[in-house]
Amino acid sequence: MQMEPRTPRVIIVDDDVAVGRTVMRALASRGFEVEHVATPEAIEDLLARRVLTEDWDAIVLDISIGELNGLDVLARLRSAGNRTAVVMLTGDDTATTATAALRGGAFHYLTKPLQPRLLCDTVDLAVRHTAVHRDLARPDRDEEPAGLLVGNSAAMTELRRMVVSVADANVSVLIVGESGTGKEVVARALHQASPRARKAFVPLNCGAIPEGLIDSELFGHTRGAFTGATSARPGVFVEADGGTRVLDEIGDMPRPVQARLLRALQEREVRAVGSDGARSVDVRVIAATNVDLARAVQDGRFRADLYFRLNVVNLRVPPLRERPEDVPALIATLLTRHAADRSLSLHAEALEPMMAYGWPGNVRELENALQHALTMMRGTVIDLSSLPAAVNATRRLPRLGIGSAPVQPIDGEEEGLSLTQAKRRAAAEFERNYLLKMLEQSKGSVSAAARTASIDRANFRRLLQRHNIDPAKFKE
Repeated sequence: MQMEPRTPRVIIVDDDVAVGRTVMRALASRGFEVEHVATPEAIEDLLARRVLTEDWDAIVLDISIGELNGLDVLARLRSAGNRTAVVMLTGDDTATTATAALRGGAFHYLTKPLQPRLLCDTVDLAVRHTAVHRDLARPDRDEEPAGLLVGNSAAMTELRRMVVSVADANVSVLIVGESGTGKEVVARALHQASPRARKAFVPLNCGAIPEGLIDSELFGHTRGAFTGATSARPGVFVEADGGTRVLDEIGDMPRPVQARLLRALQEREVRAVGSDGARSVDVRVIAATNVDLARAVQDGRFRADLYFRLNVVNLRVPPLRERPEDVPALIATLLTRHAADRSLSLHAEALEPMMAYGWPGNVRELENALQHALTMMRGTVIDLSSLPAAVNATRRLPRLGIGSAPVQPIDGEEEGLSLTQAKRRAAAEFERNYLLKMLEQSKGSVSAAARTASIDRANFRRLLQRHNIDPAKFKE
C-alpha cells in the first residue's frame, strides 16, 4: 500500500560541532528532518541499538570522527544489513580516499569546505536512492487499487484519494492527461476499487480503430451485416456488461460515432450493426484523453452534449515532470515488473540524470528507458552506461571520484578532449536533443517535424537513423 508522504530524515555523524551545525542548517532549510551526533560514545550507542538501520533516509558521515574511522563505521553499517545511502565528508580530496569510500559502499563523498547547495542536492539524491532500494527489497509489493498509482507526491496522493472517493459512485469519469502518464492505470484502479471489480474491465483505444469499423467494435454486428462479417460479434459494450468500459483517446472518435455513443449512454442500450433490435447493457463508462475536449467542443470537433455526459467527474493525471519526487518509487515498481526475478541495484550515478531528465514521454518513456537499461546492463547494477543517451546527457552533479568542486560540463564533454572534439561532441548532443524536441512537438510525425525544422523529410529521417531515434515512440 502506498504510504503518505513524510519528511525525509537525515542523521549527521561528525565530531566537528561547527561543521555539524552548518550541515544541519543547510539541510533543514531544504526541508529535511535532521539530527546530529558528535561523540564516539553516541555513535557507538546508535550502532549498538541499530537505530541507523531503520530510522534514517540518508546518513552524512565524516571520514574522521575522533577516535573512530568513518570508513570503519560505514563497514559496520553495511555488515549489519543497513542499505541507507551514506554521503561521506572528507578534507582529503585524494583518489585513494575517494576510492576507499566508494568501494566501502558510500553513495557519494564531498570534500570540505562544503558547498551548501551541492550538499543539499547530494543528500536529496541519497534520500531518493535509499527509497528505490527499500522499495525493491519490499516483500509485500501489493496490487491494491490505489497502490496501482505509484508515487507520494501531493498530486498523486490527491489522485489516489479521488479514486477511492469516486470508485463507488456509478457516474461517468473523464480522465485527462498527456500521453504516457498512465490514464489507463487510473481507470483500472477505479474499476478495482468499485463494486464492479469482479466483472469485466474492457478498454478500447478509439484512435486506433478505422472509422468504418468503430461502430462494430463498440456496439457489435450481426452476421452478414457488411462484407467480411462472417459471424456475429457482441461489441465491447456487451463484453463489459456489468463491468467497466474504458474509451481511451475519446477525443479521436469521429463525430458521427459520437452521436450514436451519446444515445447508447442515455438509453443504456446498444444496437448492433445490422440488427433490428436493441440490447440493454449495464456499463460504467470511463473516458480518457490527452486532447483538450473543452477546446474541441468550441472548435466543433466534439459534441458538447457528449462532453458533459462523460465529464461528470474529471480526474487529471499529472505529467512526470510535475512530480519528479515520484521517479524513485516508479523506478522500483517498473524494475520489479520487468526484472524477471533478478536481484538488481541502481548505481548512485544513474539516479541523478533520471531525476534531472524531463521525461516528455512520461511514465511510458521511463519504463522504456529502464527496459533499455536492463538490456544494456552488465551484471546486476544499472549504471550510467546502461541508460539511453538522452537521459544520460542530463547529468549535472560531479562524477563520483572527482571531488566536490563545482562542475558544469558541456553535455557529453569528457576530460582529455581537444577543443575540436569537444565542439563536435556538443554539436551532436544538441542535434539529438533538437530532433527529440521536434518529434515530441509533432507527436511522432516525421513530416511535420521536418517542416518545422525546415529540413527535407529524407534528410530528417537520415538524422533520426544516425542518432538511433525511433519516431514511433512519440506517437500518441
